[in-house]
Amino acid sequence: MTTRLGLGLPQMKQYDIGRDIPAVARAAERIGYDSLWVFERILFPEPARQGLYGVPGLPWPDQYRSVADPLVSLTLAAAVTERARLGTSVLVAPLHVPFQLARALASLDAASGGRVVAGLGTGWSHDEYAAAGVAPFEQRGKVLDELLDVCAAVWGPDPVAYEGELTTIAPSVVGPKPARPIPVLLPANSPRSARRLVDRAAGWMPGAAGADALAEQWKGLRELAEERGRKDPIQSVLRVNTVYTREDYVGEDRRPFQGSVAQIVEDLVAHAEVGLEEMLIDLQGRVRDAEELTDLAAEVYETARAAGV
Repeated sequence: MTTRLGLGLPQMKQYDIGRDIPAVARAAERIGYDSLWVFERILFPEPARQGLYGVPGLPWPDQYRSVADPLVSLTLAAAVTERARLGTSVLVAPLHVPFQLARALASLDAASGGRVVAGLGTGWSHDEYAAAGVAPFEQRGKVLDELLDVCAAVWGPDPVAYEGELTTIAPSVVGPKPARPIPVLLPANSPRSARRLVDRAAGWMPGAAGADALAEQWKGLRELAEERGRKDPIQSVLRVNTVYTREDYVGEDRRPFQGSVAQIVEDLVAHAEVGLEEMLIDLQGRVRDAEELTDLAAEVYETARAAGV
């Protein structure tokens, strides 16, 4: 089975989002990419009180100083494409009012003809929670659970009614409805989040951190699904954050997906062998502009397909 390939859209500070997001989206669909993806970063604390991903001392990358809103970015892409799926990897769920996010995703799915994939997570930045969180950081799992409930209600038949800790929906007509059931993808970074994924989500959205670790996680998740009596197969999209260099990266400290196109594709091949359905390749961080991003995306796609991915 050929692995589907997706491309991260240009949201970072070096891009003209109104011009470059539609241009790259059109080009990616023409190249052959199966999906287009956005991520969420709402601010850049200065000075940073917390390391990137919550890791002490790990600096935030400079390109995070300005990241375009994910749903605005996907809407720009939706308007100029016809086939590619439109995914979030990820929306930080507790930074959004559940009812409003559920409606926005439904509207985008209806407008795009049923192409939205909702990758949701709980985030890690205390500064982002302080600015926009609908509940304290410590309640992030409960907020995600309520969002899943609200999405199921809002996307389902009318009248919609729901009562939770953050959300009360009186019996109402709520539209537009999604064109089809929107697949929700979740991480599985803890036993609790893995159970939530198996019980409540369409699929899994891990980050790439080595093929061996990915294979072990994938095996464990499928075993958990069998233990809990899940009947539906688990959809899967691997997020690949590249650190692109024009020449081969030389050194024993090379991380997965760091280096030249040849090295990135070598890692794609290894990760594809794990058997996930799709890989989202984010190339935007280390290139100058949308023209270079488009050329790089084409080279990576053609090289990966030639290598059997």
